[in-house]
Amino acid sequence: MSLLVDYFPLILFFGTYKFYGIFAATAVAIGASIVQLVYMRLFKKIGVIHWLSLAIIVIFGGATLISRDPAFIQWKPSVLYLAFAALLVGGKLFWKRDLLKYVMKDIELPAHVWTKLTWAWSIFFIFLAALNRYVANHYSMDTWVNFKVWGTLAILLVFAVGQGVFIARYLKES
Repeated sequence: MSLLVDYFPLILFFGTYKFYGIFAATAVAIGASIVQLVYMRLFKKIGVIHWLSLAIIVIFGGATLISRDPAFIQWKPSVLYLAFAALLVGGKLFWKRDLLKYVMKDIELPAHVWTKLTWAWSIFFIFLAALNRYVANHYSMDTWVNFKVWGTLAILLVFAVGQGVFIARYLKES
């Protein structure tokens, strides 16, 4: 159920885009993101990531709808990924904390492993931001939407599995 809640706006964005186009999909994504946070407020804890995501979809989606220029919504994933990277890097450099440790609070790892994970995820998010811009600038809207939904999800899954394999070496046997 948690996965459905997390991907609810993305699923609705994709489905709406396929039938009604980018402007309707953008409006639906904004509405779905608001509904997502209302649901989470009632049944779960809302994380910083969810507030950040909502702010970015409202700003960039709103700019898309007001200007009727889809370029703004194409910037949204890159801005979100760069914000994630900035949070991780800022946490490490300015607050001397590996913020992933708080996100994955149920996992105990040595400090040097958290540091490696922080840098790996930071670089990964920067890579995703650049890749999103490349696809947005060089391919059609259809290709970009498919990449945003399916390509990014596949890349994220492969990276997460790789991180899982890396982490497994350091987990203590219970």
